[in-house]
Amino acid sequence: MKASTLRADIARTLFQVLEQGQSLRELMPALQAKHKEQDRAWLQEMLYGVLRQLPLLQFWLRQLLNKPLKSNQKVVEHLILLGFYQLAFSRVSQHAAVAETVGACQELRCPGLKGLVNACLRNFIRQDMQAMLPDDAQIRSGLPKWLFRKLQQAYPEQLDDLCLATNSKAPIWLRVNQTRVTRAEFCHALDEQEIQYTLPDDFQQAVLLSKGYDLTQLPGYQQGWFAAQDGAAQQAATLLAPQSKERVLDACAAPGGKTCHLLEQQADIKCLALDSDASRLQRVEENLHRLGHQAQIVCGDAAEPSAWWDGELFDRILLDAPCSATGVIRRHPDIKWLRKGTDIPPLVELQGKILKAVWPMLKPGGTLLYATCSILPEENREQIKQFLANQADASLSPLHAQDNASNPGWQILPGEKQMDGFYYARLIKS
Repeated sequence: MKASTLRADIARTLFQVLEQGQSLRELMPALQAKHKEQDRAWLQEMLYGVLRQLPLLQFWLRQLLNKPLKSNQKVVEHLILLGFYQLAFSRVSQHAAVAETVGACQELRCPGLKGLVNACLRNFIRQDMQAMLPDDAQIRSGLPKWLFRKLQQAYPEQLDDLCLATNSKAPIWLRVNQTRVTRAEFCHALDEQEIQYTLPDDFQQAVLLSKGYDLTQLPGYQQGWFAAQDGAAQQAATLLAPQSKERVLDACAAPGGKTCHLLEQQADIKCLALDSDASRLQRVEENLHRLGHQAQIVCGDAAEPSAWWDGELFDRILLDAPCSATGVIRRHPDIKWLRKGTDIPPLVELQGKILKAVWPMLKPGGTLLYATCSILPEENREQIKQFLANQADASLSPLHAQDNASNPGWQILPGEKQMDGFYYARLIKS
């Protein structure tokens, strides 16, 4: 497939994300299937790169484009942004970046805009635009205004490091399925195929790949030797610590990574994996099957237990609540532009509703682990403070020395020990 076609497809996808609000999770499978295997990594690198650097690329665009393009020509703005990214941040030669990006206008059915795209890219080079950095800290951060302000308020001292980590590439974490293979045996198989990896400190089941690989081609994939799961998400099963024969609810379970990990921790628990999205529950079923685990799968709303709960209490509940996903932006950079500041209050309300709904299903003496992949205090620390204030039979089970009623839970920030951003609070029912 022509290089210009590849760039046209990237521009269309950027348009679908940024103008139409579609997610890369929905768009990527069909996009990747359309292109040769050797082009897929570059395609993803360019897409993710533009989304990571979007405010800066738009700042440059405003210097060089007299007025915004409209209607069916708007996609060409996204093509120009891709051209800027190639010139400023990639190893693509200037000649190829200009020629193939201009050529993509034909594929986008905007041949009349070739001159405009050519002029923008050549002026970018001529004026050494990549050395032109804005004074505005928000633009340099790579974050939308609403999120930058929230992080500025919540983490003033860590803001620069947080912005840098949020816009970095996420490492690939694997969790070794020790019901099938030991970590040493898995590492030996990786060594035999000369696959580069490291073993992170303080993780007994984790392997960190040193670069990107097709996971389905790694040794033991079909045999269920491992699953892809970030180090922060791997904390969930350890912190909940299910015991033999216990009845465990994994609320909001899809796609099932934590469900499988709970069963690897304690194979004989009676685990119920619940999610309200039937299509995503198929992923839970596939993951359980590949890794060799069994759980009861139920399609139901955690906030409405009367529709699916049989009345039998649970010893432990994992509530991985719906959230803003602001802790995993480095892994899914489209989140920055799909999520809006106005989304946060309804999410906080939903989290509180689910927490209140599942609490009565927990046995006295039982443990509930509240989790999100968010770094916003209102979804995490403030949510738990509010719950503890209203729920007389709930108390905090501290996860570290500073975990107390005034500052409950454990907030992991992106990049901390190479992990994603995550939050945990462990509650005991008296």
